[in-house]
This record gives sequence, C-alpha cells and structure tokens, in this order.
Amino acid sequence: MKIIVLPGDGIGPEITNGALKVLEAANQKFALNLRYDFDDVGFSSLEKYGTTLREETLEKAKTYDGIILGTQSHADYPKPEQGGRNVSAGFRIGLDLYANVRPARSRPFIDTNMSAGKSIDLVIMREATEGFYPDRNMTEGWGEVMPSPDMALSIRKITRHCSERIARRAFELAITRRKKVTAIHKANSFHMTDGLFLDVVRDVAKEFPEVELDDLLVDASTAHLVRNPEQFDVLVATNFYGDIISDLASELSGSLGLAGSMMASDHYCCAQAQHGSAPDIEGQDKANPVSMILSVAMLIEWMGERHNKQDLIAAAKAMVTAVDATLENPINRTADLGGELGCKAFSQAVADTLAAS
Repeated sequence: MKIIVLPGDGIGPEITNGALKVLEAANQKFALNLRYDFDDVGFSSLEKYGTTLREETLEKAKTYDGIILGTQSHADYPKPEQGGRNVSAGFRIGLDLYANVRPARSRPFIDTNMSAGKSIDLVIMREATEGFYPDRNMTEGWGEVMPSPDMALSIRKITRHCSERIARRAFELAITRRKKVTAIHKANSFHMTDGLFLDVVRDVAKEFPEVELDDLLVDASTAHLVRNPEQFDVLVATNFYGDIISDLASELSGSLGLAGSMMASDHYCCAQAQHGSAPDIEGQDKANPVSMILSVAMLIEWMGERHNKQDLIAAAKAMVTAVDATLENPINRTADLGGELGCKAFSQAVADTLAAS
C-alpha cells in the first residue's frame, strides 16, 4: 500500500519525519509492505511552482491509499491570487474530506488542565467542507466580500447533505464507544443555518435508537467541557464550532500536542496534526511529534478498516500504545511536557518501544 507524504511548513517536516519513524517501525513489525512517496506543499511548493498547492498534487493524492499532511503556515502565505492557497482547505474540498475527526483523552500519568479528579475521553466530529469558512463554501469566488472599505460581510453555508453525512458518521462512531452523541449548535440565534443542522441530526438519530442524543448551545458546551467533561462521548458540530471546541478539549486533556486528527471522506483519508506549524521553534528539534504520530495511527486504522486488513488495525493500536508507554516516563517526554527529549529522540524512543513490544 502506498502513502503520499507532504511535510509542509514550520515544524511540519520534523514531526512528519518523527511520525514516519514510528510508522516504519510498525511497518517492519507487522510486515505491512507500506511504501512512501514525497511531494511539496506550502512554502516549498510556492518557491518551486508559484503556488502553495498545485492541482496536480491533489489529483496525485487520490491515487494513494493514504495521505500524511504536515503543518502549514497559512497566516504567512501571500494572498490566494499570489499563490497562497490554503492547503488544508484545498485538500478538504478537492478530496471531499468532510469528516475532521478529533479525539481528546486524558492520561493518568500526564497533568491535565482540568480540576483534580476530572478526566476526558471524547471525539469531536467536525464537518470540514462548509460553514463559516469563506475559502471553501463557494463553488466559485470567495465567501467574504467588502462592499466598502468600512464594511465586511461573511457568508455562512450549511446544507442538509453535509449535515446528514457528518451526523451519520458521528452516530456510527458512537455505537462503537459509549453510545452518546451531543450536537453542538447556536440555533437560538442562527435559526435557519444551525436550525437546519440540528433538524438533520435529529432525523439521523431516529435511525440509531440505541444511541442517546442531546444538544448544547456552543457557548454552553465550553462551560460543560470545563466543568464536567466526563458527560461527553461523541460531539458533532459544524466547521467553526468544531474547530474551536476541539482545541479546548485537547488542551483540557493536557496539551494540544497530545491529540491526533484525521480528515476523511468516503474514499480518502489524510493524517494531519491538530496544532499549527510553530515557526518559532522550526529546525530546533524542540517540536512535540505526538499529535502527528497519533494522527498517522488514525490514518493507518482507517486504511485497515476500509480494506479489512487486521494487520493495519493492529499496527495502529501498537503505535498508540507505544506513544503512551513512552510518555509514561516523565524523562522520555519533550520539553513542552517537562521532559528532556527532542523531537528526534522522542520519536526514536516510541519506535524502539513499538519494535520491542
């Protein structure tokens, strides 16, 4: 099976290399016969081709079994008309990667940012192809306009189709977990857009009578996440809300750097760390690769489930177990978690742990 690797910007190449080191250990241990090809996105692509994301890169990615996408420095890109294309958005729209799956869980041996005795173990199912994101909610043009220098307007798009499929994925996931879905919305203010999303979620819920459904206003959900995170299992949300609450949930669990993330359609899947490109520590071997490693593990598990390959599923679980086993020793952590290892050494420690398991 073939995977295309797109290292990206900032710490992207470092954490991607770290994740590949762990993946290769799994590749050898489970005889997965994985092969990797590399290509450019972000600033390296801009320098070579005049754009941060080429259409041919998107088309080529469709021919692979999986995609690994490093971090991008979107805020530092030039304007789209000057080649500064949003890489993540390009993949989400180009490959219809509508399900951004973002788990957050605490570990008993890692300090959290919650009250003593609190724990968290949830998954946020974030719709990723529409919503309040102007770079992906129009077939042509842009979802923001400035009628005058003193007025800016942003257009939000919510469709029944996209709401239905992300809701269905949320309920399917909940069946395998604790059988509860919480819909996050603001239907008391956005009567039509969030109202449509909530109506669709409730319609889908009728097909899953074994799963409990409740809903929360997005502002109230942040309070509940802080006060009582144990009440949540699977949260389903539109793009903007899902983006915000996933960062909150991951930070509550201990660090944004401890949470994996994948973007999936019905045909393609892309591993992408939950955090940004951290250009301030680029090239200093200070990056924490855990999020990228766990994201790649999510990709490998998705590939295993899609192709009914138990060796891939076992390899993904081994990667997660090796990460936790390494983190359990406080010395074997990166500096952001109070440890002494750099990105390369931590990744090697996880790879060695996996190989020896």
